[in-house]
Amino acid sequence: MNIIISTLNAKYIHTSLSIRYLKAYAQPEYEAQLAEYTIKDPIMNIVGDLHSKKPDVIGFSCYIWNIEETMKVIAMLKKINPELVIILGGPEVTYDVNEWLDRIPGADFIVIGEGEVTFKSLLSEIEGSHDYKRIGGIAYREDGKKIIQPQNGKVDLKSLPTPYRLDEDRLDLSKRVTYIETSRGCPFSCQFCLSSIEVGVRYFDREKIKEDIRYLMNNGAKTIKFVDRTFNISRSYAMEMFQFLIDEHHPGVVFQFEITADIMRPEVIQFLNDNAPAGLFRFEIGVQSTNDQTNDLVMRRQNFEKLTRTVTMVKDGKKIDQHLDLIAGLPEEDYLTFKKTFNDVFALRPEEMQLGFLKMLRGTGLRIRADEHQYIYSEHAPYEILGNNVLAFDDIVRIKQVEDVLEKYWNDHRMDHTTEYLVTSVFPSPFDFFQAFGTYWDQQGWSRIGHQLEDLFRRLQQFLASRGSDELATITGLMKLDYFNNQKFKPRKAWWESSLDKQGRKEIYEAILSDPELLGDTFTALGLNEKEIHKHTLLEALPFDLETYLTEGTITEKTSIMLAHFDPGGNGSTVFTMPISGISV
Repeated sequence: MNIIISTLNAKYIHTSLSIRYLKAYAQPEYEAQLAEYTIKDPIMNIVGDLHSKKPDVIGFSCYIWNIEETMKVIAMLKKINPELVIILGGPEVTYDVNEWLDRIPGADFIVIGEGEVTFKSLLSEIEGSHDYKRIGGIAYREDGKKIIQPQNGKVDLKSLPTPYRLDEDRLDLSKRVTYIETSRGCPFSCQFCLSSIEVGVRYFDREKIKEDIRYLMNNGAKTIKFVDRTFNISRSYAMEMFQFLIDEHHPGVVFQFEITADIMRPEVIQFLNDNAPAGLFRFEIGVQSTNDQTNDLVMRRQNFEKLTRTVTMVKDGKKIDQHLDLIAGLPEEDYLTFKKTFNDVFALRPEEMQLGFLKMLRGTGLRIRADEHQYIYSEHAPYEILGNNVLAFDDIVRIKQVEDVLEKYWNDHRMDHTTEYLVTSVFPSPFDFFQAFGTYWDQQGWSRIGHQLEDLFRRLQQFLASRGSDELATITGLMKLDYFNNQKFKPRKAWWESSLDKQGRKEIYEAILSDPELLGDTFTALGLNEKEIHKHTLLEALPFDLETYLTEGTITEKTSIMLAHFDPGGNGSTVFTMPISGISV
């Protein structure tokens, strides 16, 4: 048989771990070919490529992000070749199997739950006697009747062959995210999450995992993401793996983990702060809500005080970037209580803060009991909510406006100085700033067009000007500082009209050339001549004392001069400041 195992990833840099497990387990009896696409690829291109491989069997791994496109691919493939055997698997089709058999008539089989053993057994029966009743954990049709056979017991994870050493992956390891799992299952019961359905946590063999990680690093993997639902559920296990990764990592490799922050002991964090190289680890932390009633309703145990301690300790250590997640739309969290959740989490100043919206995943407790909170949600994946008894659709739209500008102005760190000032000194709270700006952004139609870096600065300035802010000059000065800090090369033209005229600029440069010490020892050490200064620097006057701001973080009304030196090699800029005595600005 010619067997293809396929999936549609969200992005090209992503890889599917599931289809690699299927391929590895099917060998050597069955040599399957992997075929990965993205959800943005034209359907006709996907179908054409799959058809050109002349498959007898195609297995598709199905998730909320790809099921709608996968259904279209299947329908076209079956029209072209009705004899083609289509097998579906993955979390999206594991639940509501009866409905999926109706919705996807082109699917010959659905594999329920863990698929490695079941998929191989199914291939054997397709090739052999077609006695499908011998296989647990599949659904299919026979003589027009649906047959759904219960799953067998859980697979012994230590018996699974490694999916990380496939020959076809080796050349691309440096270009894509490598996903790795050291355990399956989750000890928690969060009612919005599929992981809560699988009781208990099972581990793979530790030494085999270490050997796989060595192999991946030796073959160029740069970003390795652990998909364990709670990597640190076992403190001894997490410590052993952290120590291993610290001891044996290759320069430039980044390891990402999903951790539960409120169960992380201070001594573990201190160990990482003391021993982990900066940038080696990245933590993803699901906060979701700081509302106690909401957390109780979704059976989510969380101690926000301990979570705050963990996040703060990690941040103070300056070794590990943190990505904190929120979910809007959880039970009994209305617009105002979500605003509090947002402000509670933003106060921790995570490097990245993701604002997501509740998805009513098949099989989860929240979907099963959706009527209890009057949930309405899309019938199509990813099943995002449209409202509930305390959160109207209009509120969801407003929160989406917050999400849009949060991503552009905080998570991308284009304007850290400006944003910090706005959320602490100008607007009542961080949420108030992002909401006001997000609503304005949406009203201007900017959410429907692309943006260059300069556009983002101009649009923030336009928004602030529309409010008639008394502090616009100060904020614009901070924006100029941020703009210079975000440039790898000297920009050809700044996005603002300079406050320095030609004569003032000439006087400043003459003063610097005659006495470089005006800008300090670091600038003097650059040894720039007149030509280099004009070629690689930019000047701007600011309405506040830049030196005081950079050293103390406070705004003092006093005009100062900012000089940005842009490294000729494209390594970014360095900002200097100088007194303005005797210089006309």
